[in-house]
Amino acid sequence: MTAIDPQRPRTAWRSTLHTVIFEAETPAGRAFDFVLLGCILLSVLAVMLESVAAIRAAHGNTLTALEWGFTLLFSIEYLLRLVSVRRPVRYATSFFGLVDLLAIAPTYLSLLMPGTQYLLVVRILRLLRVFRLLKLSEYLVEADVLMRALRASRFKISVFLLTVFTLVVIVGSVMYVVEGEANGFRDIPTSIYWAVVTLTTVGYGDVAPRTALGQLLASVVMLLGYGIIAVPTGIVTLELSRASQPVVSTRACPACSAEGHDADATHCKYCGAQL
Repeated sequence: MTAIDPQRPRTAWRSTLHTVIFEAETPAGRAFDFVLLGCILLSVLAVMLESVAAIRAAHGNTLTALEWGFTLLFSIEYLLRLVSVRRPVRYATSFFGLVDLLAIAPTYLSLLMPGTQYLLVVRILRLLRVFRLLKLSEYLVEADVLMRALRASRFKISVFLLTVFTLVVIVGSVMYVVEGEANGFRDIPTSIYWAVVTLTTVGYGDVAPRTALGQLLASVVMLLGYGIIAVPTGIVTLELSRASQPVVSTRACPACSAEGHDADATHCKYCGAQL
C-alpha cells in the first residue's frame, strides 16, 4: 500500500474549504467565523434558558429543537474541519479540536444520560477564536507568552501543590485530634476539608473549631494561608518576566490547523508542513 504523503498537494475544493473555515483573511472566511460565533452564542443562551424551570415548561420543545439543530450544525462543521486538513488526527487531538468535539458530544450523550446536555456550555470556549477573527495579533502574542510562562512554571508549581497537600493533611489530622467528633470534626477527611477551606482563606464556616487550642491552630493556618497564596503568583510572574514576546501571525497550518506561528515562518513549527 502506498504511503500517504501529508505534504502532497490538496485538491482545490479542500484548499478552498480550509481557507473558509480556518482563515480569517478573506471575506468568506470572516463571514464564516462571524456566523459561527453568532451560532455559538445563541446555542449557549438556549442551554442556559432551558435550565430555568419556568422557561423550560413554556418553551421546552422549542429549546430542545434548537439544541439539536445547533448540535447537527456544529457536527457538520467539525467533520468539514477534519476533511479540510491534511492531518485530521493532529487537529482532532489539538486544543480546539477537543473543544469542538466536546461542543457536540453532550447532546448525543444525553440520549443515554439525561441532563448531560447542560454541559454544552463548554461551547463558550469556542469564542476564543474571536482573537483570530478580529486579527488581534497582540492578544495572540500575549497568549503565547502566558502559555510559555505556565509551561516553564509547571514543575515549581507541582512541588508547591505537593507541599500544600502535605500541609493540609497534617493540619487536618492534628485538628481532628484536637477538636474531635464532638465539635463537628467527624473524621480526618472532614478535617482536611476544613484545612483546605481555611488555608485558602475561603472560610465557609460550616465547620469551625471551638476549643482554645483549635482556635489557635486555626489562626496560624489563616495567617499561613496569606503567605501561601502569593507563592504561585510569584512563580508565574518570574517566568512571565523571562518570556520573550515574538511576533506571531494569525495563519493556520493547512495540515494540522495549528496557529501562533512566527510572522516570517514558512513551515509549521508543530508538524513541519509548509504554510
